[in-house]
Amino acid sequence: MSNASANMNLMVKAARIAGRKLLRDFNEVENLQVSMKGAGDFVSKADTTAEETIREELTEARPNYGFLGEEFPESFGEDPTRRWIVDPLDGTTNFLHGMPHWAISIALQHRNEIVAAVVYDPVKDEMFTAEKGEGAWVNDRRLRVSARREMIEMVFATGVPFGGRSDLPETLQDLARIMPSCAGVRRWGAAALDLAYVAAGRYDGFWERRLHPWDMAAGLLLVKEAGGIVEAINPDEPPIESGDVIASNEPVFNRFAKLVRNED
Repeated sequence: MSNASANMNLMVKAARIAGRKLLRDFNEVENLQVSMKGAGDFVSKADTTAEETIREELTEARPNYGFLGEEFPESFGEDPTRRWIVDPLDGTTNFLHGMPHWAISIALQHRNEIVAAVVYDPVKDEMFTAEKGEGAWVNDRRLRVSARREMIEMVFATGVPFGGRSDLPETLQDLARIMPSCAGVRRWGAAALDLAYVAAGRYDGFWERRLHPWDMAAGLLLVKEAGGIVEAINPDEPPIESGDVIASNEPVFNRFAKLVRNED
């Protein structure tokens, strides 16, 4: 990341500032004021404050760019070709339960393509970054997807829908097809970090349905720039528009995707 662009430096700075505030809140997690946002989906004051912090940092420096975040309505800048896509706290449920696995996700989209990405894990102080054509990094170390070729040696990640979500049966069927073929499936509850871990070769692949653009925008570029493949479960649609994703290294992608898509 030595030759990072001005936009990347701005994204990293915003993530660090928001990360410091979130870390303070995380250490006092039992005192957080929490409101309900749909069944099993919590939003906290920490979450909205983090988005406000990131929005202020980014829009002060780039007032012409649009902004799509999780907590507030989308805003449109004078430049219609560029927008920030931000999840201020991916893994809110982990955060609220005191589990140290959550992240800030910031992506820059230009003409419908993600061109810069940051996923920051403040607890572990891991800053995952990627710019189109420049590779993917964690802190100062270059990332590469896993080199494993045999599914039985591979560990995959997914999200399991919480109570009340209609896609739970589908995910259970996915698990029934995939688990016998691999070394394990993990469900850590933060899609941005799942994708960052695929980019880092920690997971061999990831799939999930019904994600929002801010859950995956940054992670998709991390995987691509680390040499991986990302597609929607319906391969005719871009993942950000379809809301679902399959990601893995190249050697296993077709076999893994067939299992997720339930193709013979």
